[in-house]
Amino acid sequence: MKPIQVLPLGVGLDLVEQVSAALARIFRTPCRIRPEGFDLTFARDERRGQYYSTAILQKLDAMSAPGTRLLAVTDADLYVPVLTYVFGEAQLDGACAIVSTARLKDEFYGLPPSPELLRERLLKEAAHEIGHTFGLRHCVNWNCVMASSHAVEILDIKGAEFCKSCRKPIAESSYW
Repeated sequence: MKPIQVLPLGVGLDLVEQVSAALARIFRTPCRIRPEGFDLTFARDERRGQYYSTAILQKLDAMSAPGTRLLAVTDADLYVPVLTYVFGEAQLDGACAIVSTARLKDEFYGLPPSPELLRERLLKEAAHEIGHTFGLRHCVNWNCVMASSHAVEILDIKGAEFCKSCRKPIAESSYW
């Protein structure tokens, strides 16, 4: 079984290690942290002050090893043109995903830092985006990690696990 590769981009290694260990348990496969990174400035929109996540995914795709999944974890604020922001994006049925801690941090909303809440939010978002790489779409079950999350308040109330029907495609893959 091939591991999920995790690429930290401007995010603390301690946080990435904790989330990687949790993802390894959820997906029942090793998570390996890749030491290299790359410069995201090519994807920066100066007018918005954000980074275009789809462009980053295209570059990640060129870096991914066959048969593995590659998850980038960044502190850069991400967007797609039709939305104000995204917590993350993934290639549906593809190999790559990216998640951002920028809007997962309580500090973004003028609140004191909460490292535990940040870890919980990042894990949910990372599992959600990796779920998309398995071909999963948004789930109507609000306890499922695949439920759509367009605000941190919704991310906070949804579950961190896959529901039975969303777990099935992952279980049937070579990953489980």
